[in-house]
Amino acid sequence: MSTSAVVLLAVSIALVWGGLAVSIIVLARRPENDHMPPGGEDTVVPDEV
Repeated sequence: MSTSAVVLLAVSIALVWGGLAVSIIVLARRPENDHMPPGGEDTVVPDEV
């Protein structure tokens, strides 16, 4: 492989794994919000037979 291909491979790998690491850190620090504003509840309407 040429030098430019190896550099591009290294940058791509760092970008993908770095994004994964940042995502894990952000979710660990700020988990998903359990409290949602009122409204938007699913309502199930029974089928009429």
